[in-house]
Amino acid sequence: MERFAPDDPRLSFDGIVGWSHGSGSGLLPSRMPLDRLATAMSDNLARLARTTAGVRFAVRTDAASIELDVEIGPGGSPLDVRVDGVLAHRWTGGPGRHRIGFALPAGGGTPVEVEVWLPHLSVTRIAAVTLSGHSAAPLAVDRPGPRWVVYGSSITHCMFAAGPSETWPALVAAERGWRLRNLGFAGEAYLDPVVARAVRDAPADLITLELGVNAYIRGAFTARTWGPAVCGFVETVRDGHPGVPVVVLTPLASPGREQAANSAGMTLSEARARTADAVRVLQRLGDRDLHLLDGLAVVPVEDAGRVYADGLHPTAEGEHVLAGRIGAALGKLPLPPGAS
Repeated sequence: MERFAPDDPRLSFDGIVGWSHGSGSGLLPSRMPLDRLATAMSDNLARLARTTAGVRFAVRTDAASIELDVEIGPGGSPLDVRVDGVLAHRWTGGPGRHRIGFALPAGGGTPVEVEVWLPHLSVTRIAAVTLSGHSAAPLAVDRPGPRWVVYGSSITHCMFAAGPSETWPALVAAERGWRLRNLGFAGEAYLDPVVARAVRDAPADLITLELGVNAYIRGAFTARTWGPAVCGFVETVRDGHPGVPVVVLTPLASPGREQAANSAGMTLSEARARTADAVRVLQRLGDRDLHLLDGLAVVPVEDAGRVYADGLHPTAEGEHVLAGRIGAALGKLPLPPGAS
């Protein structure tokens, strides 16, 4: 039996920027720098930034079992364990402090790659990881793939995914061998400067920005202010990533909202058009590495009924539809020289 602190480098955490102590037991793997979140002046964004969407660790081991000491907050999403890329366990125990164990197929034989995906809708702290029944020393897992940063709303946070390893960003990353960092914030994708700077400062070989649906639903911007805000967010991101492909994904279809004016007087169709206009302005100003992905090409109006659970959020099966369509579009982009 061998017990590891969560920040032990042999656990090869990915999708994070660092660790937070804070309240509660164990360490919180952080996907956002937390020290400047107060500048967003949103308790909800601060809470969502602490959820562990896209956060996972991997270890190569011949252990017979793995055990996790965790503290999981409300949210409702499972925890996934994948072995050599295949889902082996999905734990749905819910909030609270837990010691949970999973059998592994190696059991003293040939080492396998064990990857644990933390709940993507919950704040998850880890006190320890324990391996048992191994004969060889556990090894860190090399992660050589291109680094992919994704920002967006609940569409990117993936509310109805079957599990954290089956969100559309996780599925695309697994299919293409990319290193995912998920910055999806359900209901909070308002182009906050603190998030723009986080994306700017994150190592990245490809960046995807899913924009528009939160701004429309909450009436947070007018037709006058939305386009310039998109330009400013993208230009901040670009400051840190010259030559890196940046893809702006406009709102997916939502039939009940397409022609319905929000409290700021914009329809969803207009919000989509203004988002595309902002991208074209920056392209005309010389950004050759900025790309537009039309949300209606990903989920057309006629597909909404079979893709969505509630007219807006994809079902568990819909996540796979998004992964196939978005992954195919992103796969056509040339990554910058040196992207591994």
